[in-house]
Amino acid sequence: MKKINGIIMQYFEWYLDCKQNLWNNIAQNAQELSDIGITALWLPPAYKGIGGKDEVGYGVYDLYDLGEFDQKGTIKTKYGSKQEYIDCITALNQAGIEAYADIVLNHKMGADMLQTIPATKVDWGNHNIEVSKQENIKVATKFTFPGRKGKYSDFDWNWTHFDGIDYNNETGEHAIFKFKDKDWSNAVDEEFGNYDYLMGADIDFKNPEVIEECISWGKWYVETTGIDGFRLDAVKHISADFYKNWVKEVRKVCDEELFAVGEYWSGDVSKLHRYITETEGQISLFDVPLHYNLYNASRDPNFNMSQIFEHTLVKENPCKAVTFVDNHDTQPGQSLQSFVEEWFKQIAYSLILLRSDGYPCVFYGDFYGIPHDNVKPVKDLETIISLRKEKAYGAQHDYFDDSHCIGWTLEGDDAHISSGLAVILTNSSSTNKRMYVGEIHSNEKFIDALGNSNNEVIIDEQGYGIFPVNEKSVSIWVSA
Repeated sequence: MKKINGIIMQYFEWYLDCKQNLWNNIAQNAQELSDIGITALWLPPAYKGIGGKDEVGYGVYDLYDLGEFDQKGTIKTKYGSKQEYIDCITALNQAGIEAYADIVLNHKMGADMLQTIPATKVDWGNHNIEVSKQENIKVATKFTFPGRKGKYSDFDWNWTHFDGIDYNNETGEHAIFKFKDKDWSNAVDEEFGNYDYLMGADIDFKNPEVIEECISWGKWYVETTGIDGFRLDAVKHISADFYKNWVKEVRKVCDEELFAVGEYWSGDVSKLHRYITETEGQISLFDVPLHYNLYNASRDPNFNMSQIFEHTLVKENPCKAVTFVDNHDTQPGQSLQSFVEEWFKQIAYSLILLRSDGYPCVFYGDFYGIPHDNVKPVKDLETIISLRKEKAYGAQHDYFDDSHCIGWTLEGDDAHISSGLAVILTNSSSTNKRMYVGEIHSNEKFIDALGNSNNEVIIDEQGYGIFPVNEKSVSIWVSA
């Protein structure tokens, strides 16, 4: 479960060149990550995908093949072997870091055989509207996993376990085909009329055999790997009832409650609230509305910074909010590209890492850079992470009283020596703000831990200081 002042790191980006050796690299870096303040790692999907050794992980083929069987042209996945994955999780746990597995259940790709079945085309813009008569199509829906030969599970997938697909192998036509006697789930997002269908062979989560197999696999996965939690992919495309029950059932095999965070990609916070209610609070969600606020603020010089947390999950339901700046989908060139501008990154990470609300997630591409797109690491991000671990404690006081310059302070507590800090940031010209850090800091000298300001601030007898910030910058003031 989430640790006090915990920080997740998403330990991959889309173009990561790890030479099938990521699990070993993580094991080697585990203690170093723990020392700076990382308490959990979101690991990429660990099972065999349609792309073999080059598969990022979302084109799922065989959930039971964690880099153990010769399938899709490789034994290891892009990230390593099954044993290396398990050893990686062990090394993380020994360093005091939890391991969260990326769970992708929405679809399958790379079937072993084709099947001919009746189906009806639906409209791309509204999946509820049928646009053709029923026709026979040839589709990739028969999964037998010949390389695994029934080990761990003898369940073979066929077209009855899916409700749709987007390709007719007979004609080469790309369209969304809904299978005979199938209906889209009603408990999904309303985008495109109904957003049950996303990609690949879309799994039918109303099928009792599918439900049973997915629960059985989930329990096997937890028992086999020893993971501490889940990142659930594409939850807005899957029945909320399914995931509510799946999480409950899989948690039964653990002594401690597994953490679960879902990716419900919507900038509308009301949809996130609804999903949390529908899943009975079993699942936290990534704060997508906050991501878009950060992205928009980085691109709009007139963005009202006092409203940066308005209509976000972290403001309205902080206990269920996993905050983030960017991820593998928002990075340049990807499907949800909305990459926060470089000048704003320090500000954005200060907003998610140095406040009392939310469970922040740091993106690998921001920490290490993205060579594919010449994206450099965020300057002093390691320092900001360490400040959360060492300083960000105690009562919080907000100063969101200006459209361009905002700030807040944390007084610190007795359990953490020299803890407490003051954060001030602006998307406009240099300025300052008088803020209260607590009488316990009276007469102390504060300096900017980022070095963005060379000033020194002396805290007065009442516990206040006048904290400066440079143009379009952030300063994090701590006791010298």
